[in-house]
Amino acid sequence: MKAKTSPPKQLRGGAPLWADSPRISVRHHTKLEPLTCEIVIVGAGISGAIAALMLTENGHDVVVLDRRAPVTGSTLASTAMIQYEIDTPLSELADKIGARKAERAYRRAFQGNVSLRKLAERHDIACALKDRDALLLAGNEMGARALHAEADYRARIGLPATFLNQADLRERFGFDRTGAILSSGNAELNPAQYAAGALRAAQALGARIYSPHDVKDIVASDKHVALRMTTGMAVIAQKVVFATGYETLPQIPKQKYDIVSTWAIATKPLPPDAFWPTRCLVWEASDPYLYMRATADNRIVVGGEDADVSSPEKRDAATGRKSQRLLAKLQKLLPGRDLKIDYAWSGAFADSPTGLPYLAPLDHMPNCFALLGCGGNGITFSAIAGELITAWAAGRRDPDADLFE
Repeated sequence: MKAKTSPPKQLRGGAPLWADSPRISVRHHTKLEPLTCEIVIVGAGISGAIAALMLTENGHDVVVLDRRAPVTGSTLASTAMIQYEIDTPLSELADKIGARKAERAYRRAFQGNVSLRKLAERHDIACALKDRDALLLAGNEMGARALHAEADYRARIGLPATFLNQADLRERFGFDRTGAILSSGNAELNPAQYAAGALRAAQALGARIYSPHDVKDIVASDKHVALRMTTGMAVIAQKVVFATGYETLPQIPKQKYDIVSTWAIATKPLPPDAFWPTRCLVWEASDPYLYMRATADNRIVVGGEDADVSSPEKRDAATGRKSQRLLAKLQKLLPGRDLKIDYAWSGAFADSPTGLPYLAPLDHMPNCFALLGCGGNGITFSAIAGELITAWAAGRRDPDADLFE
């Protein structure tokens, strides 16, 4: 089958905090000659990086292609709150896809976070990775009663979740809400450093990275996949993984996702005593919801104000207004602090009806696998995708593959 790829898109705008991080450059080949390899990964962001590293760990011959320099797409727009808690609550997800599948999805997300940590440890990836608890505050979508029931459900299936009533929440964390869920098994990290470190580790195991080189179209057969580049050159592989992020392939069914917009800010550095207890990840059961985390250099990163906006021009034009709204919400949540915006940015992301990603071989395109993280768990889903792809490349089927198809 012959198919086109998606055209370039403006995936983010403004000034992301992570763009100023050290150690995020990755050496790569700029000259591409006709080549043949076992597996091509299209996309050198965090999803492609994790897939490349997991595949090379398992002995596969991997080539990574990207139309941009590595780690310069949507990865820089992430707030990198690493949570097993999917945007869709477990109880709601059970209503949508059935209890057994929903429970498996939550458990797999928890294990995805474990995999992220272990991968970083095995390859000594320096990315400010810190284990954190997460605090889901009551809001206009879920009040105290609903959160209590949700926490009980998670605990029944073996996930670490505890309900805090209003008094406990105020005493332990200083937040004045009617209740919250406190969960462990989460983390924070620098997404650009993680992606760059994973790519360098994959290179050390033999992966080759070529950039900037753009795939124009794909010819997939039972024997191999041919990628024709915009230069007219061809790259031939036994299998191809499309980790193209929010430049979604036309072959991914449109009913699986919507491309929407989000905004984020990072404050100027604060005194250590300006933070909330334990520096846990914080988010709201609200629409639109706020989410926040601390950074290694004592900033607060705040995101939210998600909107059904797909136009980059409209998205970026709203950054100033959205940033001020995020700051006002942060000031209300953390009164008495001297909070000033230092970085403000916007980005595209995918939203799905279930909150689950699309991670699957492509219909009618043999030997092609596509991954699309959705909602607020993109990096967790990238780890799961790497595991699914590793099984697929070895001719096996991951036991949870059906959850993401």
